[in-house]
Amino acid sequence: MPRKLIDLPGIAALEQKALMNPRYAEPDARTHYAEIDQCSTANFGLTADAAAQVARPADWDQIERKPIREQIEAFELAGWDVTDSRRRPLRMLEHFNLQLWLAVRGVAGQLPFAPADDEGIPNAWGASLQAAATKFRRDRR
Repeated sequence: MPRKLIDLPGIAALEQKALMNPRYAEPDARTHYAEIDQCSTANFGLTADAAAQVARPADWDQIERKPIREQIEAFELAGWDVTDSRRRPLRMLEHFNLQLWLAVRGVAGQLPFAPADDEGIPNAWGASLQAAATKFRRDRR
């Protein structure tokens, strides 16, 4: 299951702001809204401006400059969902795509922590199934 960009801290709030005020999604919005860079730094360890200054490897394919639809497919292959619930690109994607590409490919920045599975949560999935089964048996009597 791919990780969702919108689930990272602060991204959903910025998406909501971009929905209410389309100015947030414009390319120069970072100069007016400091929370975009703050969110980027918190999630990836670098801002879009810092990411633009990073030296790319010789085989870098400039994926961040490709059309958004192509990037969505490439992100999916890399294990990331960068769309909303209706499979449309996130409004704020262009503010974070370079940082995410650099981090996914291990060039610069970092990927936000997320446990790979329910590790550390004692049988979370099984426990919820057990509770549902118990409730079902109790309600049938």
